[in-house]
Amino acid sequence: MARFSNDLLIQRPVDAVFAYLSDLENLPRWNYAIRQTRRIGTGPIGVGTVYRQVRTLPHPMEESLEITEFAPNRRLVIHGGLGVFDGSLTYLLEPTNDATRLINEIELTGRGARGALAGIAKHSVKQAVAQNLEVLRNLLER
Repeated sequence: MARFSNDLLIQRPVDAVFAYLSDLENLPRWNYAIRQTRRIGTGPIGVGTVYRQVRTLPHPMEESLEITEFAPNRRLVIHGGLGVFDGSLTYLLEPTNDATRLINEIELTGRGARGALAGIAKHSVKQAVAQNLEVLRNLLER
């Protein structure tokens, strides 16, 4: 298992940042490893909403994501396949004047030999996530 976090300040109100993050169909716009993310089912986005996505890196694969916590404008937790790992993504949002402090916590787990790989891959995955978060910031601040 590996855990790490990144945080950044986005010059947008917290409600705008949360709305964009919680619609996982936006993921391909800011995560270079994701080609497509599509929602399964209908109804409002919230706990239990499931998405299927097509990943291009580290190699093409399909994976499933589910929102497991949904506290509007404060906290979003997603669990599912993250490349060759399973894991959870937690987004904590804190309003600061007209901006939002976004803290992204990631926990990677793997079965069998992949469990050991999570610790080895931690540094490079953290850097890739930080790059993706910069793209997210740039999109939201336009």
